[in-house]
Amino acid sequence: MQTIEQTGEKGSRPAGGTIPRAAAFLLAFLTLVALAACGGEGELEQPTPLYGNSPIEYPLELWDEGVEGATILRLRVDERGQVDSVEIAESSGHEGLDAAAVAGARSLRFEPGRKDGKRIRMWATLPVEFSTRPTPVNQD
Repeated sequence: MQTIEQTGEKGSRPAGGTIPRAAAFLLAFLTLVALAACGGEGELEQPTPLYGNSPIEYPLELWDEGVEGATILRLRVDERGQVDSVEIAESSGHEGLDAAAVAGARSLRFEPGRKDGKRIRMWATLPVEFSTRPTPVNQD
C-alpha cells in the first residue's frame, strides 16, 4: 500500500512551516479504494485527485519531538469532488497526528467518482504516514 508521507531529515525544520510532500501526495491517491458506492451493477470510476500540494501538514511540535505514525482515513467525496465527510478508519495512536490528517483531508479536492459516466458520491480510503525519515529517491 502506498501512502502520503510527511518526511524530511530529523532535526531540520521545514521552511515556511510545511514539509515537502507533493510527490508522496500524488502516489497516495493512486491507492484510493472505494469502500462503498451507490450499489447495483455498472462501471465504477474512483475519485482522482486534483493535483497540487497536499494540505496535510506534519504538526511542527510533533516533528520536533520525533513523533511518527500512520493514520488511515475514510473520505466521502461528493459529486462536486469535495470531501464532505472524514472518518478515522485506523488511528496512528497519537491524537495530534490523527487530527492533522483529518484537518488536511477536509481540504482535498478530487475529480469525482462516476458510475456509468455519471458523477456520484462515494467513499475512498486514504493512508497518511507521518515520518521524520527522508523519503528514498527513485533512480529510474
